[in-house]
Amino acid sequence: MQTVQTRGDATPEHGRGCLRVYLGAAPGVGKTYRMLDEGCRRAARGTDVVVGIVETHGRALTQERIGGLEVVPRRTVVHGATTLTELDVDAVLARAPQVCLVDELAHTNAPGSGHVKRWQDVDQLLAAGIDVVTTVNVQHLESLNDVTEAITGVRQRETVPDAFVRSAEAIELVDMSPSALRRRLAHGNVYPAERVDAALSQFFREGNLAALRELALLWLAERVDEGLERYRARHEIEATWATRERIVVGVTGGPESEPLMRRAARIASRGSAPSGDGGAPWTALYVSRGDGLRQTGPDRLEELRTTAQELGGGFHTVVGDDAAGAILDFARARNATQVLIGASRRGRLSTLLRPGIGETIVSESGDIDVHIVTHDEARRRQARVREESALGRRRTWAGFAVALLGPFVLAGLLLATRDLHGLPTEAMLFMVLVIGTALVGGLRPAVVAAFVSGGVLNYFFTPPVQTLRIATGENAVAVVLFVVVGMSVALVVDRAARLAGLAGRARAEADSLSVLAHQLVHAGNDLRRLLRTTVELFGVDGAQLCTTDGRVLGEHGVTSGPERTVPVGDEHVLVLWGSAGDAVEESLLAAVVAHATVLVERRAAVALKAERRVLAETARTRTALLAAVSHDLRTPLAAVKAAVSSLRDPGVDWSDQDRADLLETIEDGADRLDALVVDLLDMSRLQTGAVVARSEAVDVLSVAQRAAAGTPTVLEVPDDLPEARADTALLERVLANVVENAHKHAAGSTVRVDATATREHVVVRVVDGGPGVPEHRRAQMFEPFQRLGDVPRGAGVGLGLAVARGLTEAMGGRLTAEDTPGGGLTLVVELPREGSTTLTTEGEDA
Repeated sequence: MQTVQTRGDATPEHGRGCLRVYLGAAPGVGKTYRMLDEGCRRAARGTDVVVGIVETHGRALTQERIGGLEVVPRRTVVHGATTLTELDVDAVLARAPQVCLVDELAHTNAPGSGHVKRWQDVDQLLAAGIDVVTTVNVQHLESLNDVTEAITGVRQRETVPDAFVRSAEAIELVDMSPSALRRRLAHGNVYPAERVDAALSQFFREGNLAALRELALLWLAERVDEGLERYRARHEIEATWATRERIVVGVTGGPESEPLMRRAARIASRGSAPSGDGGAPWTALYVSRGDGLRQTGPDRLEELRTTAQELGGGFHTVVGDDAAGAILDFARARNATQVLIGASRRGRLSTLLRPGIGETIVSESGDIDVHIVTHDEARRRQARVREESALGRRRTWAGFAVALLGPFVLAGLLLATRDLHGLPTEAMLFMVLVIGTALVGGLRPAVVAAFVSGGVLNYFFTPPVQTLRIATGENAVAVVLFVVVGMSVALVVDRAARLAGLAGRARAEADSLSVLAHQLVHAGNDLRRLLRTTVELFGVDGAQLCTTDGRVLGEHGVTSGPERTVPVGDEHVLVLWGSAGDAVEESLLAAVVAHATVLVERRAAVALKAERRVLAETARTRTALLAAVSHDLRTPLAAVKAAVSSLRDPGVDWSDQDRADLLETIEDGADRLDALVVDLLDMSRLQTGAVVARSEAVDVLSVAQRAAAGTPTVLEVPDDLPEARADTALLERVLANVVENAHKHAAGSTVRVDATATREHVVVRVVDGGPGVPEHRRAQMFEPFQRLGDVPRGAGVGLGLAVARGLTEAMGGRLTAEDTPGGGLTLVVELPREGSTTLTTEGEDA
């Protein structure tokens, strides 16, 4: 039996007991037996030990191991018809032993107990100063619950917080190989014989046990690492302790970063760790400069983070001007044993003058192994240096011209005025030439100028003149110092010029980003404004946002000529037509792409929300329809069926009047069913957008007369009322529904229809003197399946006004409600007047 033990380094609270946990990968590995063995060992030493609760599960060896230990009687709990026994916390506290053995830490107590969980009972014992020895399986740890469910297919409902287990003074892993545990199970040492076959074929499969065992080892290894790090921090230990291989890989954000991380993952996979995971942990580290120059964008850093996670590593960023020092400090803080960096892209001369990051890490790494990995970017160093020159190609060539010709021109001037100066002055003037060359062309021309100037100074002005020999050692030292100082000054001047150029570009970029942010904020969700801002910012001919399959969502400007395509998320692209700027604008372009991505995602979210709203409305409509059908359609059907059954009854001799009454009942029921079906069909057509209104000149008076026919409605429509623009059939349906609704709620009052005309509209009012509708509920009355107020049975399913409003809006009109002077409700139908502009509906506004 393999045992791995870890001991926390935190000092227990004064007066609080110590917790010792036996952790197992599965039931049957021997946790309870080891707990009892520990109790017997302590009792033999004279410690006062009691058994609080032990679950033997009928295992004879476990029962025997209790031996002569004192067992505290359990507390009996009656739950319904079941009698349960639990740990008696009060009895243990009254007994006040030095050590209490408590089995199954994650157990859930019976209802009515003092605590819900057994670990809370243990916490109370610890608070009273009693040491507790307990057991728990790895699948009961709260943080691993989902993982163990995925492995075993069983959801553990009894869990214990990881923090409580980690607070233990000692956690001991009781380990057993899967094959050995399965043999114990087969021999009947874990479960009764009738349960063995099911257990072996389900939870105790060899794959499950191997995975749970590895999970327990890894969890405990992490606790060991935490304790080790706390100990090293408390004792301020900076030296590397190679307890396990840990790798830190330095990345720059360049194209070589991914190959370096893949190399680190391969090296880590060959490492060995005490946890048994077969690999070493590794972390990619990016050092961000404190001056804000040459920073890698957040999108690139997120790509590197994702890549590191996919390769099984971590990713961190730190800020520091000294990249080598930051990498080594991080590696020492992580107790890393290896550092992996890419080969330098700097030239040999630059390396001689100033050591690079790689050279610094190698010289200062101490006992940390350093791997320098070659990559394609290092091989293309010279080409990339030329591309990234901060001074430009023209200034570089001008610097070389000054370096090659300037010393000879200066020598000619000095020779012509030899009597006016001496060697110190001549040397200083050549030094000024070297500095000027550095300012013009940068480092490489300045180095050439230093060597050429040194040679010219030696040939023409250092005795013996017109020869490269130097007469005295002092003059030799002066010439050598001249060359060294000239190169050093050239290096400083070149670096200052490059940093100044970078700072200027960064400042210009920041200003542009500020302007862009201001413009993008004002653009909001307006895609055309975003594209217009993009065209103006980059000076291109046009911009277009489209899907990857070519569907154009928006465009601005001229969309022809040379183009540049930039991905926007996974399904969209931004196309810039014409010249798209230089490399300085890459961050600006990234900002535009980020805003376009947010805009696209927001539009997709709005569309999804609208779709969900439609689905919710459809579901609500379906539910209301079923409720309505259950009564309003069944009631007239029942009346029709009863009337037909009565007429078909041969045992009854109906009079002519009775027969006429029954036939009228059948006709009335059929009419009501027909009206309900028509309303349902109209509502369905409106919701699917299938209603198409025909716009024509309509005589409102004649339409109102047909709609109110058969009802006691007073019409007050003038004969000279102008015609309205509407669909005759739809308008008749609208007025019929509105008039019918008014009569249902009129409460015996007169229903009146009047009409007036304005410059733009023809307004029809249907007035009743009923109870009216409160203002806060008027919007609800136009929704489907709404019947407000005291409506008699059989008054319909509540679709009349919803259908009327939908048909009115389909004709370009508006249906609203207002109070009737003196009490009641007035429904107002506004239609475009013939010859006027079409009225904008609420639906169009939305």
